[in-house]
Amino acid sequence: MAVTVDEVRAHALALPRTHEALVRDRVKFRVGRIVYVALSPDETVMGFSYPKEERAALVASQPEKFAMPAPRDERFNWVRVRLAAIDAEEMREIVTDAWRMVVPRRVANEHLRDTSAPAAGASAAGTPAVGTPAVGTPAAEPPWAEAPTFADLRAAADVFNGFTGVDRSWLALRERTRPGLDPARADHRDALLRWLNSWGCRIRYPRAGEPAPFDTGVAGWWATWSDTLPHGTLAGLDDAAVAAFGRAYGDLVTLPVTTGRSVRSLGPTAAAKALYALRPEAIMAWDAAIAERLHGTRDAAAFTRHLTLGRDWASAVLAETGATEAELPGLVGRPDVPLSKILDEFLYVRLSMRSSAP
Repeated sequence: MAVTVDEVRAHALALPRTHEALVRDRVKFRVGRIVYVALSPDETVMGFSYPKEERAALVASQPEKFAMPAPRDERFNWVRVRLAAIDAEEMREIVTDAWRMVVPRRVANEHLRDTSAPAAGASAAGTPAVGTPAVGTPAAEPPWAEAPTFADLRAAADVFNGFTGVDRSWLALRERTRPGLDPARADHRDALLRWLNSWGCRIRYPRAGEPAPFDTGVAGWWATWSDTLPHGTLAGLDDAAVAAFGRAYGDLVTLPVTTGRSVRSLGPTAAAKALYALRPEAIMAWDAAIAERLHGTRDAAAFTRHLTLGRDWASAVLAETGATEAELPGLVGRPDVPLSKILDEFLYVRLSMRSSAP
């Protein structure tokens, strides 16, 4: 189902300093006089702020989704997306990134920090709400005294199943990389890059003849880790495997993905998702809100703690249900993803969405 203008409006107007305008039958969202999102008159296409030096690569990478701006708009930082080709989650990421281009960094950082905090009462009944550790300060203990129950996971799964096309990009990645993702292969590295970008990582696609730091960096990282990266399931990981994943994450997170004067690294969210793509049965990924709320930081030590927590939670819910890790996703109602992802989705609903599942 295509994203609607009402969904775009609801998200855009929740962003600080945004106001709506109707100009020649086109709905536009502005900060001051600067337009950062505009809908076509038939509400099927959304234009949005995007670095003009990177848009050709974006369009070339996914021409079925993105399009160059109209000729009159080519001088602006602008690109277009077909609303029928994205789901609500990707729309929110696109709109937020466009908004960040037109507001002061302080405003963006304050808003994103505020929205990463769970709403009052968001913790499970009978368990304490999560405190707010200072960034860079490890949490003293996990935010919940007990693991999520089977009912908690079912409730979060119901939320995720309500998202349009929630598993589409994951299933496409698996299809392109059968029987498993192999970063030694250039086509698999390309598939990984496209999947990460479909989740909002916004890693630049190089033009023909340009350096490809993501591609070369991942290939080099894999040459180091291909023989030693652990296998297994989340509940079955031993301490040595958890520690190895932490070290692999630490190496991956610092990989440069751009060149030039401003070098950007892969970063914590993309690194965790890349590890999940490689070992989906074993890795409980995270985003910024989850990492900082649970652990206060996103370094390798925090990721190790995160996997340890996930292992304990996975073991607890398996003991509660008597199911195996292979059986539990079907029981929860998320048969296309492993238990590690179901736990990640539970945390996303609890923390990143600022609300508990109904």
